Amino acid sequence: MGQVTGAGERILCRLEDIPEGGAKGFSAPPGGFVGLFAVRKDGRVHVYVNACPHIGLPLEPLPDRFLDPRRQVILCAVHGARFRIEDGQCVSGPCIGEALEAVPVRIVDGQVMVPAGAGL
Repeated sequence: MGQVTGAGERILCRLEDIPEGGAKGFSAPPGGFVGLFAVRKDGRVHVYVNACPHIGLPLEPLPDRFLDPRRQVILCAVHGARFRIEDGQCVSGPCIGEALEAVPVRIVDGQVMVPAGAGL
């Protein structure tokens, strides 16, 4: 999943790999346990650990299917929990009041950067 830089970060992908209003999943790095996913909305990128706080399962039923059909919220395919894109807060479902684990993200020269240990 991306090369580690000298700043303790790794390249997750290029910004253009995440469609505006869409999402993209990333497998766990070698030796890692969980993957990450990124959502691009209104020009901002939000990255989360791909695990529902309810029981820890991955959110998507098919690759890159993290959003509801209207692309307004992140949706867990297992129990229907719905999360705000902007902060990962659960707004309905079995884990209401909990949140997805956010991952710090920076955009540098068109590259989406996350901490080297994210998703481990």
